[in-house]
Amino acid sequence: MQVLNRPWGTMHYRIDGPANAPTVIFANSLGTDLRLWDAALAEIPGIRAIRFDKRGHGLSDLGGDYAIADLADDVAALIEATSDGPVIICGLSIGGMIAQNLAARRPDLIRAAVLSNTAVKMGTAESWTDRIRTIETRGIAAIADMVMERWFAPTFRARPELALWRNMVIRTSAPGYIAACRALAAANLTVQTAGLRLPTLVIAGDSDGSSPADLVRATAALIPGARFHIIADAGHLPCVEQPRAFAATVIPFLQEHSR
Repeated sequence: MQVLNRPWGTMHYRIDGPANAPTVIFANSLGTDLRLWDAALAEIPGIRAIRFDKRGHGLSDLGGDYAIADLADDVAALIEATSDGPVIICGLSIGGMIAQNLAARRPDLIRAAVLSNTAVKMGTAESWTDRIRTIETRGIAAIADMVMERWFAPTFRARPELALWRNMVIRTSAPGYIAACRALAAANLTVQTAGLRLPTLVIAGDSDGSSPADLVRATAALIPGARFHIIADAGHLPCVEQPRAFAATVIPFLQEHSR
């Protein structure tokens, strides 16, 4: 296991792939750890993939309350510690918001971005407050079935491995999950994202209940020249539900902008 020491504690990360291959940073969604990318990375050869557990998720320390910019600072530190020169970042959901923030504030570190199932603003302050209140009073398991319905298309929800993703959510630290909800409630990246001027691929799922395709499309429209693609029969986590289709969408973009 690999760790990066941060002012708030220990950040867990993992590197896979040849040392001389193009580096791609992968940022996870709310309620998942770096295993989110396992199936997709099995379909994406020829890269040096760096994954991490954000604060309060997976094997990383809790880290207290934070904003999206703080999570972006963690990724900046990870890039500086592990990579030479700018990298490509691929972020999903809150990971996509991290990617937007980092690309806007540290363009020296990011050469291109893949933004999957994300937006400049996700949900409302009221919706996140309601979710936090439910977790505080009834536990994180109380939201698990709702999350599964929003995350996955009906085809995937009928598969036995759905239980594994439900378990990942309910085993996430409740304080860590709540801290991320508070960061999402406060986040609005419209101005930052509208100022981006880097190659960008934006991906949506046609059955996404958390970030519907039209919301993701509107974010893509803010970035001049951004490409937009919808993956069929996929919800909020197309890298899980449709890893081959996800890889087929991403690989040409990575090849084009990796050097």
